[in-house]
Amino acid sequence: MNEEILINVTPQETRVAVLAAGQVQELVVEREANRGLVGNIYVGRVARVLPGMQSAFVEIGLERSAFLHVADMWEHRRGGADADGREHRKANGEPGRPIEKILAEGQPVTVQVMKDPIGTKGARLSTQLSVAGRLLVYLPQDPHIGVSQRIEDETGRAALREKLKQLVPGDEKGGFILRTLAEGASDEELRADIEYLRNLWRDVQQRSLGAQPPKLAYQGLSLAQHVLRDMVSDGTSAVHIDSRENHQKLAAFAKAYMPGLAGKLQHYTGERPLFELHNVEQEIEKALSRRVDLKSGGTLVIDQTEAMTTVDVNTGGFVGQRNFDDTVFKTNLEAAQAIARQLRLRNLGGIIVVDFIDMESAEHRTAVLEEFKRALARDRTRMTVSGFTALGLVEMTRKRTRESLAHVLCEPCQSCGGRGEVKTARTVCYEVLREVLREARAFNAREFRVLASQPVCDLFHEEESGALAMLSDFIGKPVSVQVETNYSQEQYDIVLL
Repeated sequence: MNEEILINVTPQETRVAVLAAGQVQELVVEREANRGLVGNIYVGRVARVLPGMQSAFVEIGLERSAFLHVADMWEHRRGGADADGREHRKANGEPGRPIEKILAEGQPVTVQVMKDPIGTKGARLSTQLSVAGRLLVYLPQDPHIGVSQRIEDETGRAALREKLKQLVPGDEKGGFILRTLAEGASDEELRADIEYLRNLWRDVQQRSLGAQPPKLAYQGLSLAQHVLRDMVSDGTSAVHIDSRENHQKLAAFAKAYMPGLAGKLQHYTGERPLFELHNVEQEIEKALSRRVDLKSGGTLVIDQTEAMTTVDVNTGGFVGQRNFDDTVFKTNLEAAQAIARQLRLRNLGGIIVVDFIDMESAEHRTAVLEEFKRALARDRTRMTVSGFTALGLVEMTRKRTRESLAHVLCEPCQSCGGRGEVKTARTVCYEVLREVLREARAFNAREFRVLASQPVCDLFHEEESGALAMLSDFIGKPVSVQVETNYSQEQYDIVLL
């Protein structure tokens, strides 16, 4: 399927949209003030070691300390020795040095970011370092030669591994992993990538040498450069960039590292904004909505929580033309395609639970699950999909390395605190009455004045006027109501006069 990639650049942010079959398939937003950290290498300082959790917190210059687990430490994986020279390994031969034998508070440590800070969680770190090129990933600490799992042909994997071994210089102590794009690469392209990565690593070492932590030793590519390296393929017909300066930078980047892509870069000079021309702005608004309408009349309801994301499929206005089972089956097939697209658009990660409409036929369930897996296959992010559970749910996981689109563009509602609902005016009225009674018992005021929103005050003046008068008589003090136009429906204050 032919794709077009749109890159909209402003000084504040870069936005990327991937179009295929006339639809937006992916959206990525990177803001200059909050640029992604995955791949960055830091010289950090150990802030705290937690032997009970086999973890440590490391200061790398961010607002929150980053998190390092012993399983993500190269020193733990390869075993190693204490100061007395004794090796520490598990009974089965696997490395097993505990974290308190490797790190101490205040110790400098070179780390790489595996996951951006998400929500209240700090960045996830590793001491097993790597730097990525277009065709290869360089592992400076590990002499291993590996092949991407996406290359499934065993014969082809073995041939690629042997080919790379012949190209790696004899003095090289590190290793490489062949990425998917390396499958059809020439020897010259692989040599160029090897040399580029070796030079890049030497620069990282120079910046790290004698650095006072916390210090950034290597910053990953910008979003636009990352798109060229990882998202542009033979199926990409064109990459449109609406900034002359960034078009020139990307053209120079492509010429140096990916000469074959230079011809696909196009500078967009039209009067209409690039994203508006291709209806991307409208798709962004839809991707922030809780409800997604299907062409058939069915709907998806997507709820993102701290622990997981749930997707509920409904028939909505789709009544079908044959029978109920046929209607359900067709709605679920369409939903399978739509859900896969929404996961990419919204960049939803972690645990995802899909509640398809219940199907009696095992054949229909199998067909829907296969359609769902086919739709997910075009996703660049690693995921696992389970079959239908006993309750008829499909459970899956999608790797999460950065914030979802909603978390990047939105924040919790100040009125409802992120609940998605606000208390009714009547509920607030009754809260006010209870609060006035508590205040009257605690303070001997001359009068109580309630400051509240318009709907709450209207209710006090109309249907609940009797309740307000009864309270005034009970406490023996006047109670007045005053509208505060800036107050939300749940907000109120009681002033003692």
